[in-house]
This record gives sequence, structure tokens and C-alpha cells, in this order.
Amino acid sequence: MTRQSPIKPLTLAHRTDPFQESVIREMTRLGDEAGAVNLSQGLPDYPAPQEVLDAAVRAILDGDNQYSFPFGHLAFREAVAAKYRRDNGIQADPETEVTVTCGVSEAMMSVILALTDHGDEIILMEPWYENYLPDALMAGVTPRFIQLHQPDFHLDPAELRAAFTPRTRLIILNTPHNPTGKVFNQAELESIAALCQEYGVIAVTDEIYEHIIYPGHRHICLGSLPGMEDRTVTISGLGKTYALTGWRVAWAIAPARLSERIRKVHDYLTICAPSPLQTAGITALSLPDAFYADLREEYGQRRTLLLEALEAAGFRFQPPQGAYYVMADFSGIEWQRNPAWPASWSLDRAFSEYMARNIGVAVVPGSSFFTERKELGYTLVRFNFAKQMETLQEAASRLSRLETNRG
Repeated sequence: MTRQSPIKPLTLAHRTDPFQESVIREMTRLGDEAGAVNLSQGLPDYPAPQEVLDAAVRAILDGDNQYSFPFGHLAFREAVAAKYRRDNGIQADPETEVTVTCGVSEAMMSVILALTDHGDEIILMEPWYENYLPDALMAGVTPRFIQLHQPDFHLDPAELRAAFTPRTRLIILNTPHNPTGKVFNQAELESIAALCQEYGVIAVTDEIYEHIIYPGHRHICLGSLPGMEDRTVTISGLGKTYALTGWRVAWAIAPARLSERIRKVHDYLTICAPSPLQTAGITALSLPDAFYADLREEYGQRRTLLLEALEAAGFRFQPPQGAYYVMADFSGIEWQRNPAWPASWSLDRAFSEYMARNIGVAVVPGSSFFTERKELGYTLVRFNFAKQMETLQEAASRLSRLETNRG
């Protein structure tokens, strides 16, 4: 009788052990299950510009359905470069300094992998968008956190300086900011720029919400400041401005010596972004100024509707300066935790469950945007108002259920 060799158990890698499922996507599923209005995920429920959709259909029917050049259609890269030259004060060569990616998330991952080595440090501002930390950990770099201080989420200059060390390679900046709605001002950006130049650090800016700005504030590209031309990677895309989050078309603008490295990673991660959607993106980037004026006006109305409903319900918050999110404090609201819910849930996670199941509005727990000081998010939840007015009116009606429960 043949003797069988013992079956050796599998040895699994530990790279993903620190990760958890996206809390934002988890809250969307919870909202769907509970029949709640989804104010969690930044997912517009209104249509994209018709001319952009028509351009995508034409591109598909015309046969633009194969791989594009890995770094993007030249015509689309030219359109991106023209936009930044016209609107943002950045001169970018479309041949060597614009890389088209599969969404901002892929752009960020490509940049971190391309511009850091194992053991380097990157600076993250807390609260932060949830992809940044896993990106850093997958790349084998060490994150160093600095706080955006409530209630206005300002930067402390001394804390900012203290975060820079000889091992710092990148600082990640998101402006307008998700989840707080903060727009970094000229003085803050100049402080970051000065430290990047002093320490030889590359700034990576996620500017996907650049066109969603409210009165009294303006978006400034860090890469347009003096001395930052050779050390800034500017990331943005079609998803938020044009309500095309599912298209996954974005770009990274960087000087050629940085782009060369970014392109190597991008090529092996995804090969190229969707070809017909790049072609349609040329139409999006050529929309008239009136489109952006209307966009800001419409978002201003949505913001007003939601903020009034939140105030009436007893939330405290800092009105967002840009983007379409509100971080709201629920500590003044009376509510009841269900004893059947896991005791391990933090306060904000339990409140989010209560909001979805008892109030009918899905939100995101605030602590999911923190790492070093998660307790700063335990009384916060994030609302998103990238919704039709009718959707927000329904959410406001449901939020009024909280008014009678105020402590």
C-alpha cells in the first residue's frame, strides 16, 4: 500500500492583515438593506452631461474599443494638459507629463509604488480618505499622521514641520478635502511647499473635487506654486465633476522624471484606462464655463438644504468649503443603541446603524477616517450631498425624526 505524504497546511501572506473592508462601501450595503437614503458613498444619483454620454456612445460604435496607448490617448492627454494650462497654472507636456489612469485610486497607488521604497515615510493628514493608508501599507512605507484640528480642520504649522524627517518621501494632500469639505488656503499650501523644498519631498495632491467650491473659497493647485513644478504630482479625474464615478478615468500630472516611474507601475497594474471613455472625456473637458458655474450653483443649493436639515435635527458641523461632504457631530442627539448589536462597535458605528435602520438615512462612521486618534471620530458621521434635490428632500424629511429625540 502506497504511503500518502502528509498534507501541508497553507501558509498565507500577511500583507492584507491590517486592512478592513471599505467602511464607505459597507455603509452603502447597509443602507440598501435597510431601505435608507444613501448619503454615505459619494455616488451621484443624477445623470452625467448628455453630450458626454453621447460622445461615449459614438466612440464605442466607431470602434474605439481596444487598448489605448498605455499612458492614454494622446488627444485626451492634450485636452488634460490644455485644461491645466488654462485653469490651474500648470504647464504639462502631454507627451511626457500626463498619465491617464483607471480612476484616482489607481493613480494614487501607482504614484506611491513608483516614488517610494520600502521603509520610506509618507505624511498623511488625519482625517484622511480611506484608500490612502492601505496604499501606503501595500507599498511597504511608513505613514506619519498629522491632525487637521476641529472644528475648522486647520493645520498646525509646528505639527506639520515636526512630521517631516530625513526619511519622508511624499506628503499626500487632498483639496477640496474628503471627508471634511476643507479647502486648503494659500498660506497653508505655501507652508507645505516650503517644507517640501527644504526636505526634498514630493507632494501628491488629490484634487478630484476641484470644481466643487463654495463662495468665499477658491481652489489652488499646489503644483502651480513657485518651486513646486518639479516636485508635485497632481491627480484628478472625470468622476466627481461630471457624475461619471463608474467610468474610472483619471490622470496624474507630474514632471517627466517622475512620470517615467509612475508610467511603469501604471502599465503593469492596469495597462490602460477605458479607451472609448477617454475619447468621451475630451468632450467633458471642453464643456463651457457655464457648465461649471451651474455645477457650483446646484451644489450650493444642495449644501444649503442638507445643512439646514442637519441643524434642525441637532447635529453640529463646520459648513464645507468645497467637495460634497459634511462631517457632523451627533453628541447632542438623543438616541438608543440596540443591545443586540455587537458590543465591539464604536459609538459612531452604532449610531450609523441606528441612522440607517431607525431614521432611514445611510451615513459613514467618522472614526473610519482616523488611525492614530480614532477617538476623534467617535461622535462624528459623514454625510454626502451629491444627490438630486428630491433625494435630499426625502433625507431631510427622515432626519426630522431626530428632532423629537434631541437631548
